[in-house]
Amino acid sequence: MTEQSASGAVLVVGGGISGLTAALEAAEVGNDVFLIEKNPYLGGRVAQLNQYFPKLCPPSCGLEINFKRLNDNRGIRVYTMTSVKSVSGSAGSYEVTCETAPRYVNSNCTCCGDCEEVCAEERDDDFNLGMGKTKAIYRPHEMSYPMKYVLDKDVCSADTLDKIKAACKYDAIDTDMETKTFTLNVGAVVWATGWNPYDPTKMDNLKYNESDAIITNMQMERLAASNGPTNGKILRPGDDKEPESFGFVQCAGSRDENHLEYCSYICCMATMKQITYIRERYPEAPIYVFYIDIRTPGKYEKFREKLMADPNTHFIKGKVADIIPETEGVTVVAENAVTGMKVQQKVDLCILATGMEPAIKSQAAGLGLDVDSNGFVVSDADKGMISAGCAKKAADVVTSAQSATAAALKAIQAAK
Repeated sequence: MTEQSASGAVLVVGGGISGLTAALEAAEVGNDVFLIEKNPYLGGRVAQLNQYFPKLCPPSCGLEINFKRLNDNRGIRVYTMTSVKSVSGSAGSYEVTCETAPRYVNSNCTCCGDCEEVCAEERDDDFNLGMGKTKAIYRPHEMSYPMKYVLDKDVCSADTLDKIKAACKYDAIDTDMETKTFTLNVGAVVWATGWNPYDPTKMDNLKYNESDAIITNMQMERLAASNGPTNGKILRPGDDKEPESFGFVQCAGSRDENHLEYCSYICCMATMKQITYIRERYPEAPIYVFYIDIRTPGKYEKFREKLMADPNTHFIKGKVADIIPETEGVTVVAENAVTGMKVQQKVDLCILATGMEPAIKSQAAGLGLDVDSNGFVVSDADKGMISAGCAKKAADVVTSAQSATAAALKAIQAAK
């Protein structure tokens, strides 16, 4: 076990947009910062989006700037594939035990791709949410930072490992890497652990596992992205058919005491945004949006009004009771809350607007974190334990960045 310490240092847990913002804000005023991320790359959920509000920018727009700031700041030490195992101590003097999983690729990697060419085995593409495969040795995505490959050793035969090693002229493949445990001594911890999409398989009536014509809103982001599994073409998974009609099911898991009792805040705007993706590719395709309420706060009202004026986009106020898989597409069943009539609408592709669940929810108690009834981390500035972004509450990118800046200021004060 190695130990690293720095007087007044701040640990940031999570390398998404909130974690990057908090780390950079703390480091750029002179604090030493440790930034850890469980994935092999930084960028979090934003890296998976096609566009994000308020300017409908691609993720490269904000992330590249932050990665440049990260490269230029020697006060930040970054550990990917790393998670927190335990926390002890008090404000100003925390001892945090971390664990780094083996990447099996060292810092000699130049991302030349020679190893990938000779690799025969494949793995599920988790960056694209299971829609497709990557080679067993892979770069997570085209703008992943750090720019290094990752080896999924468990799916490789001995012969493939030998070929991968032989193909690398930079001696970057190290299949003997082991899990490393180390301890950080820091003054405060910012928890920016982000969110996970709510598991759609928990909602039996929405039949997610029973049809390739049912996807989640995050899968829709990947389909629309130019670096996604279909190179930006919105095609139905399974048969790659161009859909002629679309349905959106709002509040899939949110505002439901059996699932997530709170409003996930971003889902309505995510659907509005994804309608623009469809309109760019399928200008005349009918779109049906089933909703409880439409929530588009403040400046987004005009954005909503424009989309709702589209004669081929139909908004039905009513909670979806059932989705029936068909040979081609699915039939969405709901009761129109305005007319009282039962609605059965067949569509070629159905998108579930799944809610946001705090990613740290199941580990929080073991790490001694205070959480609210929904699993979001409750900040305690006096203790030097501060939450940011979607670890704190369901929020959009702008709100998350603002939250992270505030968390950095609180962490700096607590770490002294």
